[in-house]
Amino acid sequence: MHSSAVFLIEFGAIILGLGLLGRFAGRFQFSPIPLYLLAGLAFGQGGLLPLNTSEEFVAIGAEIGVILLLLMLGLEYTASDLVSNLKTQYPAGLVDAALNALPGAAMALLLGWGPVAAVVLAGVTWISSSGVIAKVLGDLGRLGNRETPVILSILVLEDLSMAVYLPIITALLAGAGLAAGSVTLAIALGVAALVLLVAVRFGRHISRFVSSDDPEKLLLVVLGLTLLVAGLAQQLQVSAAVGAFLVGIALSGEVAEGAHNLLAPLRDLFAAVFFVFFGLHTDPQSIPPVLLPALALAVVTALTKIATGYWAAGRAGISVRGRWRAGGTLVARGEFSIVIAGLAVTAGIEPSLGPLATAYVLILVILGPLTARFTEPVARRLTGLFGKAAPTGGAPAEGAARNSGPQETAVGQDTVSRK
Repeated sequence: MHSSAVFLIEFGAIILGLGLLGRFAGRFQFSPIPLYLLAGLAFGQGGLLPLNTSEEFVAIGAEIGVILLLLMLGLEYTASDLVSNLKTQYPAGLVDAALNALPGAAMALLLGWGPVAAVVLAGVTWISSSGVIAKVLGDLGRLGNRETPVILSILVLEDLSMAVYLPIITALLAGAGLAAGSVTLAIALGVAALVLLVAVRFGRHISRFVSSDDPEKLLLVVLGLTLLVAGLAQQLQVSAAVGAFLVGIALSGEVAEGAHNLLAPLRDLFAAVFFVFFGLHTDPQSIPPVLLPALALAVVTALTKIATGYWAAGRAGISVRGRWRAGGTLVARGEFSIVIAGLAVTAGIEPSLGPLATAYVLILVILGPLTARFTEPVARRLTGLFGKAAPTGGAPAEGAARNSGPQETAVGQDTVSRK
């Protein structure tokens, strides 16, 4: 009875604290993710007030949070959207991966962490935060800008790449050899291709089967199906998150929209718990030794993201000012960088990887909105100093926002869905 009371007090305090932190972040119009991470640091190993009784429940909640993040991500896209983006925007995706994954891999190797940690840190530095970026675009009134579809296409490709990247990471972290890892990856790609094919041809039938006019029944069916598929995927060593992502892709139309509205509060709750859980397993005293490498990595990958956006927007015929805006907007890292690092922390491959990832995300989730706002004016001023006036442009284009794709995948934000 006593332990039950302590659990309720601890977990209730966590949820209340997250709510207050979220309100504080909303008042000052910035992402709550860094505050959630700091809260985890404060109540975790070596923190101000370590939690004991509720830690196991928080761990389960964190796993559900990752599953719901990927499910909601899948609900944003139809299979045809993903295929179309792959066909038209894959060069930008390749440039994005090369410029932003390689610095993370190089840093891990320079620190002597080995090839597995290098693959993990490559993912941490590669994936931008869709949630933070979508919020910034809305706050700055840029949803209708000509460069915005380019930004969102890159984010879509990054999200899609998670379906391939996560099984690779899962196999590597499990210590699978080359043969076993190849089988795991082949299974994951085969399942993903099968789900896309089924979603394109039979998506309406699947959605009709899941559909219900009763919100309670729809919530139970979609959530139950997602957890079941995620569990089966994990049994096959494919990754529970990938299973959830594929369930989201398979649903479309009114079912996807209804499921999104019902599941958004649950996602926000459990995703916030996930960030806290990650912080709980990071000793604050372990951050100072990796702060300089994290800062160096943040600076380098901020510049490579700016270069990625500039090149991709230029390829799409956007003006110079729009190119700078596109690059600056892509800088923020957030939820999926922590998801990737969390897998490595759970596997225990490198003790310093978690602290470095925490510091790295904290830096860029704060820096990202600033680069989105000021990269173009600073570039214009510097260009003017050298006597080259940048051409004007990047004005909102009719229909750009309407065709710009999913606007949100993160904690606490409204979503504009392509479905």
